[in-house]
Amino acid sequence: MNFADQPDYLRSYSDLRRLSEAICAPLYIEDHVPQPAAFVSPPKWHLAHTTWFFEEFILKPYKVDYKVFHEDFSFMFNSYYNTIGKRVFRADRGNMTRPSLEHVHAYRQYVDQHMQGLLKQGLSNQLLSLLKIGINHEQQHQELLITDLKYILGHNPLFPIYKEQGALVNDTNTSQGIIGIDEGVYEIGAEANSGFTFDNEHNRHKVYVNAFEIENKLVTNGEYIDFIKSGAYSTHNLWLDDAWAWINENKINAPMYWHKIDGQWFHFTLSGLQPINRNEILSHVSHYEAAGFAAFAEKRLPTEAEWEIASPKLDWGKRWEHSGSAYLAYPSYKKPDGAVGEYNGKFMMNQMVLRGASVATSPMHSRNTYRNFFQPNLQWQFSGIRLVKNG
Repeated sequence: MNFADQPDYLRSYSDLRRLSEAICAPLYIEDHVPQPAAFVSPPKWHLAHTTWFFEEFILKPYKVDYKVFHEDFSFMFNSYYNTIGKRVFRADRGNMTRPSLEHVHAYRQYVDQHMQGLLKQGLSNQLLSLLKIGINHEQQHQELLITDLKYILGHNPLFPIYKEQGALVNDTNTSQGIIGIDEGVYEIGAEANSGFTFDNEHNRHKVYVNAFEIENKLVTNGEYIDFIKSGAYSTHNLWLDDAWAWINENKINAPMYWHKIDGQWFHFTLSGLQPINRNEILSHVSHYEAAGFAAFAEKRLPTEAEWEIASPKLDWGKRWEHSGSAYLAYPSYKKPDGAVGEYNGKFMMNQMVLRGASVATSPMHSRNTYRNFFQPNLQWQFSGIRLVKNG
């Protein structure tokens, strides 16, 4: 059951909001502010934006006589909703030293008090639908909080520790072997009555696939080290043209957070800098690198349809898994009306689909129809590689 589908919505909401703050609890106040890259948002912004979502979409239209906490916060903490109005340029989120972290926590408390009061009054179907979106929205940001704070700390020259036992990348494959899938027509996408799902998971539809064989394990650090040792990052014929340009323009020679020190590979983890264990599952590779490694291994990435068809037989959930599929609308997809329609549909261009979930995904926020999507050059997610045999 999805977290948002639990019948005790007041408890679900309260647990959700506490978890976001618990993720940030180990941080210093100073850690809440930096934005070392445009695609990374400061933790303070995440805490405020997820609060703004409930205020903007639920409290303002549905709570009688509700007064916003601060008139400027809609401008400050709107992310990309053009329907709502103007917003701070994304790359400038780290410049917002004001409001203070204390003020943001006061904002959360204010909105939570009003939300809890509203939830005690009962829920219409429309309000329940918006509440479920809000809960799942904050769960997405909880994962982004972890990936973004890792990027912030990982680009600090001191390699500070977030949690002593919180590395998140020390897991290994518990399954091996090859899963064979027969040729045929299958259905993929979310069922209409399957609980909460995002609009981009619809509509359920038929696809034809040829027979294929997919690995029941993810690529390991050791396999990727061998890829690097082969000279792969200087071998142009392994890479897509865009990928080759990205590698050369940005001097890419390893996954994000990898550092070669005195001839030995280390990686930054949320528990600090650690020697790389060859047996652990690879993380923080871009789609470009996943496709390059697949070419090196003389295999390929699964399509998202193949991944979903095979998923009941796969051991998945430790890394977001790169697919060979562009992020596009499913047949008969209809973008929702209003600002909610901006949530997924307008990003269906120049992005690739990742499937599954990761060690950073919030509890009860994963399902085999979930479609994550990012630009092909981005490495900062807990992303890995599963291969399909050519044939």
